Amino acid sequence: MRGKASKASEAVSAAGTASFPSVDDHLVEPEVTRDEIINGRRVVAFPAEAPHGDKQVDLDTLLRIHVAAGFIASADLITRFAAQSDFASDTCVRRAGMDPATGRRYLEEIAFEVVSTQSERKAVEKAEVMHQRGVRRIFGIWVKGRRRVCEWSAESGSWRLLEEGSQIEDPCLATPLPVKALLDAALLRRAVVQALESQGEPAIQELKAAAKAEGEARGEARGEARGEARGEARGEARGEARGIAGAILDVLESRGIAVSSAQRAEILGCADVERSRRRLRRAAVATSAAEVTAA
Repeated sequence: MRGKASKASEAVSAAGTASFPSVDDHLVEPEVTRDEIINGRRVVAFPAEAPHGDKQVDLDTLLRIHVAAGFIASADLITRFAAQSDFASDTCVRRAGMDPATGRRYLEEIAFEVVSTQSERKAVEKAEVMHQRGVRRIFGIWVKGRRRVCEWSAESGSWRLLEEGSQIEDPCLATPLPVKALLDAALLRRAVVQALESQGEPAIQELKAAAKAEGEARGEARGEARGEARGEARGEARGEARGIAGAILDVLESRGIAVSSAQRAEILGCADVERSRRRLRRAAVATSAAEVTAA
């Protein structure tokens, strides 16, 4: 295993550094060894502890939902960035398909590093190598100490802090990626739902359309029974509210969230259409039925 890596390194060194090696012409054996090589130095990519592992799952989820059509999000994708560098970023986005210029997969467009136990120097070193190879944008997410998101600046040779209220916009992303969602797991679900809705996700559109249709149908039926304009209006509103309430319960049930008898009665008994709509939006991201009824 190490013998093969050494021979590959020697061959690349003998060939010179006039051009970059192929992205998948590796110095190490992917999925066989934990070894990576950074500027000729062999390092071991150790398994993650909770802060790093938790954040990477959140990051992978966000990127997968936000990635634009024609691009692919990958985790731990190892790349031969230079003659003496063969390592993986935590998560990256690349163009789908094969690069006609090389006949291999495309190089990463953007890359993310979760910085936990690795040193600041190592994060800087990896960012420099990736930038030199042509990765357009590199981001670091610090999960210990002062939690923050930064973007690598080749001009200053340092990390540039991103404001928590800002968004990451890029052609690789279908919708902007909220920096706050990269820092706060509680905001992740909302960011995912908003991204799916803005991209016209069929499942969400179907839920909204079904709730509206059911509410209108029940409202019309009750309105006709009252036989007067005012009664019809109230009936439509109540029917719409009950239709939305039914959709709320369906969403909670599909997400495996328990609903007590009292909570079910409160949701179904709400005649306020606007409140029911707020509760439906909350149901898509809430972790408990209490969060929904509090809306």
